[in-house]
Amino acid sequence: MSAPITCLSSMATRLVLAELAAAWAQRSARPLVVTSVGGVDAAKRVQAGERFDLVMLASDAIDRLLASGHLQAPRVDLVRSPVAVAVRAGAAQPDIGSADAVRAAVLAAPSIGFSTGPSGTFLMQLFAGWGIAEQVADRIVQAPPGVPVAQLVARGEVALGFQQLSELLNVDGVQVLGTLPADAAFITTFSAARCAGAPTDNESDADVQALLRFLASPDAAEAKRRQGMEPA
Repeated sequence: MSAPITCLSSMATRLVLAELAAAWAQRSARPLVVTSVGGVDAAKRVQAGERFDLVMLASDAIDRLLASGHLQAPRVDLVRSPVAVAVRAGAAQPDIGSADAVRAAVLAAPSIGFSTGPSGTFLMQLFAGWGIAEQVADRIVQAPPGVPVAQLVARGEVALGFQQLSELLNVDGVQVLGTLPADAAFITTFSAARCAGAPTDNESDADVQALLRFLASPDAAEAKRRQGMEPA
């Protein structure tokens, strides 16, 4: 068997990449092996010089790694992932149909959870814009890198959880209320790029390029939708 194509990703794209890796295996003799960790940790590993054939992270993280020379252009946008809201299964389900409703739900929640990724940064800005950041500060539980917010919700450690829809779906003990409403929505684009200076040969380069084309193609669209994302 040929040496695998290696990919480092954030947890948000772990499940969709697992599904797409299985589909890729039907097309190529070179399997795709994905390592998924928290987005912050993933960026640190690339900055520390770890080499992967591909790195798939939020587009702003990819852009920073491109600018620092750790990744090489082009950036290939692959999926768009909305932020959703969840509660523990069996708990009361607050209205999240508008920004005002979400604000009221946040103010009423005994604890609020979100991640260290782009969605967490957005929510802090959103709460500040609503003028409630100080009011809820002592109720915020920020999930450690690599720990899904859904896990905290399912264990009852967080009453109201916010994270990428893809990370909240199909988790036992969690009820997804839906994505954030249009007047408070946040969508993250996840993109891929190649590590700078990674040793390669012509055949390996062709295989990685073929994989990128597949990941961005219409053939991958349904897998993305099944995992709560949309093609970029």
